[in-house]
Amino acid sequence: MAQTDLQVLLEMGFEQARAELAIKKTGGLQGALNWLEETQDTPLEELQKAQAAADASKDDDEDEETGPSIAPLEGEKAAKSLVCNECGKKFRNNELASYHASKTDHTDFSESTDEIAPLTEEEKKARLEDLRQKMLEKKAKQALEEKEEAKRNEKIRQKSTREVQDLKEELARKEQAKEAEKKRQEKSHRPPTAPQVAAPKATVNHAEARLRLQTSKGNIIKLFPAETTLFEVAQAIEAENGQAVQSFSTTFPRKTYESGVDFGQTLKEAGLVPSAVLIVK
Repeated sequence: MAQTDLQVLLEMGFEQARAELAIKKTGGLQGALNWLEETQDTPLEELQKAQAAADASKDDDEDEETGPSIAPLEGEKAAKSLVCNECGKKFRNNELASYHASKTDHTDFSESTDEIAPLTEEEKKARLEDLRQKMLEKKAKQALEEKEEAKRNEKIRQKSTREVQDLKEELARKEQAKEAEKKRQEKSHRPPTAPQVAAPKATVNHAEARLRLQTSKGNIIKLFPAETTLFEVAQAIEAENGQAVQSFSTTFPRKTYESGVDFGQTLKEAGLVPSAVLIVK
């Protein structure tokens, strides 16, 4: 079963609305190809609006002449095509001529007895392939433009994000500076506090000395008044265990108190208050 002109256009990849409009305006595949080629850069919405306006105008006044000014043929010869007298281009029907006029502002058209020969199968295939390539190139160009547009939008978004972040950081710095200034002012208006005076250390008056006496006969622990002399301590030891004392010595600090030399010192004067360990010899 042979394909219709519309099916051929749809298989080429044309959107159905544009293909249907092309068939409607031209009446066949060859005219549709010419129309599609000439209108490939025109948005479909614009073409549909123009067609709707043309249909409305035709309904309002069937007898009113529309489109470019067309000079009729002389005599009784039948017109086979239309020709633009300004550029010499020929058109199969009035719709194609009208579209050419709208795109070029050409207004001088005339009817012609020259018949535009239909395309051969080879010419149709070549024309279809040419249109297909143009469509692919157009789509590739649109994809590239969309990609570039996306890059520009991303740069704008990143710039906007950085500007917002910088603004937030600047506001944060200002708030920190304001808070620091507030604390400084509060500190400057605060009444001075009186310096704390350390309480005097309580003096301890040791009136007694606790002595640990290491003798040859064992250890003795005795409590003596601080004013007791070393001689009196020696007398007390001798009275208790019968050991005659020749000297007292300490290990820390290392010091020796000799009989006849140091025994006249009191325990307080010898630094043995409040307690001490004495080695008795």
